[in-house]
Amino acid sequence: MEENENLEALDYESIQEKRSDELMELLDSRNVKELQRRMEEMNEYDVAQFLTELEDNRMPMVFRLLSKDTAADVFANFDTPEQERIINAITDSELAGIVEELYVDDAVDMLEELPANVVKRVMRSATPQTRNLINQYMHFPENSAGSIMTSEYVDLKKYMSVKDSIARIRRIGEDKETIYVCFVISSTRKLEGIVTVKDLLLNDDDTVIEDLMDRNVIFATTTEDQESVSEKFSDYDLMAMPVVDTEGRLVGIVTVDDVIDVMEQEATEDIELMAGMTPSDKPYSRTGPIEMWKNRIPWLMFLMLSATFTSMILTSFEERLSVVAGLIPFIPMLMGTGGNSGGQAATAVIRSLSLGDTEPQDALSVLWKEWRTSILCGLTLAAVNFGKMLLLDRMLLGNANVTVAVAATVSLSIVFVVMFAKLVGSLLPIGAEKVGLDPAVMANPLITTLTDAVSLLIYIFIAKLILHI
Repeated sequence: MEENENLEALDYESIQEKRSDELMELLDSRNVKELQRRMEEMNEYDVAQFLTELEDNRMPMVFRLLSKDTAADVFANFDTPEQERIINAITDSELAGIVEELYVDDAVDMLEELPANVVKRVMRSATPQTRNLINQYMHFPENSAGSIMTSEYVDLKKYMSVKDSIARIRRIGEDKETIYVCFVISSTRKLEGIVTVKDLLLNDDDTVIEDLMDRNVIFATTTEDQESVSEKFSDYDLMAMPVVDTEGRLVGIVTVDDVIDVMEQEATEDIELMAGMTPSDKPYSRTGPIEMWKNRIPWLMFLMLSATFTSMILTSFEERLSVVAGLIPFIPMLMGTGGNSGGQAATAVIRSLSLGDTEPQDALSVLWKEWRTSILCGLTLAAVNFGKMLLLDRMLLGNANVTVAVAATVSLSIVFVVMFAKLVGSLLPIGAEKVGLDPAVMANPLITTLTDAVSLLIYIFIAKLILHI
């Protein structure tokens, strides 16, 4: 009673730390039976986190204490390095037991990340049926619905009664990834409808599935992009989605836990692209300097060389700009404002495209909205900058080169630079989506480089009109 009260007084992270310390004490005191009992009672993810913290020589030993079913669930929650450590430390028979207990989608995810020699050993340990199933799944296109689906689902027939259906779920449900949504198929495995366990529990035993099932099924095809699948989960609040082949036959399901991983993967990829990096399939903590260099240097090289245009423009008009000395100090501010404005528009449009809120055919509507926004932002920034240049730069700092004409030139340039940057920042991602590219490619670094060059041209043109340089 006192222990439970203490646990309730702590937050969840503190409880986990306390349990981890207790497990470590049991391990250090070699109280194996109690350690085994405690781990079997814990969530498999928490057990995996505890084992990850152990030294290489102790981790496999403690892992072997787990029952076969628990060991497979814990193994699925390991990252690739920990999975490889376990595989290298256990026997072929132990490995075969784990592989057979894993859900197919988890096994496929594991094999896609492991080294070739480890993959060969895993495949040798699997039964012919499991091996064929894994090979079938690995032949689906990368990042497709087929590559993330699993074959462990409950299928029913429309002529079955509620009583028969519940009996079938009890008989086969233990090895299925989900039993809460069941899929109704024909004798040729054509998908006909879905029924939930809630439907079964709330109806009489003799009710026929055909009278309960929902025929309006949201489904995916095996080659459909995984990002499209995740959007359907979000739009329709699904827990599981059936995946069919070209003939409408049910071949697997995608569950919500896999979709969460997809969302995380897609968001990480977009963030890396928007930062000017080649997306990596490894987390930061497991990416070495050489691989990070490979991912970053192409973009850095491209952006550095593309900035040559800005240098060429600045060099070409250097003499004219030097005639009015007050113009030169404000070039960085002007270019930075343009880059920031374009980045804001690009980020908003890229996010809208990824959520399906905006489509390429909405280009005119987006441009009209961003043009009005750019005018409001540009005029606000110009007014603040005009007052700042006259009050701070000229009066307080005593910079005589900042005249009313110079302040007007810089401020008016800001208006047009912001307008151009926001229009380009919104148009480029839509153009990328239209031609089948990831909109995140047209993100801040590329837009900043483009707006830098154009900002200088706008600045020089307005300086010609106002200052006659």
